[in-house]
Amino acid sequence: MRTFDPIQLGSIELFCKAAELGSFSAAAEALGLTPASVSRSIKRIETRLGIRLFSRTTRHVRLTSEGALYWQECKQALEQIAAAERAITGQQKRPSGTLRISTGSLYGNYRLLPQLQAFRAAYPHIDMEISLSNRVVDIVEEGYDLAIRIGKPQDSRLVAHRLEDASVGVFATPDYLVRRGIPDRLEALATHDCLQFVLPTTGRAMPWIFRDPDGKDIDYIPPSRLRLLDDAYGCISWGSAGGGLFQSYHFIAAPALARGELVEVLAAYGGRSRQFSLIYPQNRHLSARVRAFVDFMLGSLKQPASQQG
Repeated sequence: MRTFDPIQLGSIELFCKAAELGSFSAAAEALGLTPASVSRSIKRIETRLGIRLFSRTTRHVRLTSEGALYWQECKQALEQIAAAERAITGQQKRPSGTLRISTGSLYGNYRLLPQLQAFRAAYPHIDMEISLSNRVVDIVEEGYDLAIRIGKPQDSRLVAHRLEDASVGVFATPDYLVRRGIPDRLEALATHDCLQFVLPTTGRAMPWIFRDPDGKDIDYIPPSRLRLLDDAYGCISWGSAGGGLFQSYHFIAAPALARGELVEVLAAYGGRSRQFSLIYPQNRHLSARVRAFVDFMLGSLKQPASQQG
């Protein structure tokens, strides 16, 4: 097994700081060293590896492709070493620091944000930055700790935990149904105002999902001239004002259904749901704040196996 002496590990830390800041001088200033000492340390690594980690000019330094790969691996290794040290010294007993989370606007507003006061009460030393957007961010490249997304990601860099299967239905206001009639089959949607959400990632309408009386799953895009861009909440607002039919989650529509402000239609074609997953970069050692949030969300929202169709 290959071992590294303290000087080599120190050089790797200097390399990572220079790569992070894009400057030998900035790295030296941040670490209280001279630029020459940083340059020498990185040169020792390059000599040992037999590759160039940086392209250098008189004004700039830039990572080579090999240097970028080495940086990603070294950064993860240093994070794992730091996590291991925190674990054995007891510093993980009080999670702290900033937690950056990305989630879609609907799930964020209706599911995540209502839970955060309880999380903050349990972990008062964790600061939070929440991005509510239907843009699918690259959480590894953009520096997010976690994200909540529909489905299960195929990216091998990510770990996914199933939070819940959220059932969907088609809804409208009573006055709209009095004016336009109640659809009793999918073909009847062609004569209705169907409010569609256009996915920002594809520019296409998000399919409405159904299950026919024979148990067959159907993905259906009803003909419509009414489309909402960027934020799916617009369909709910428009539909709740009598603007047409819209498909949404029962956890969103339930209060309005109970008050009689919305009516569910096409229930014979119900039974479908969308899976929501909590995802984060695949690291051997999770930070205390990430682990605390994962455990909290799984305990708060994850359905029992018997309820997860």
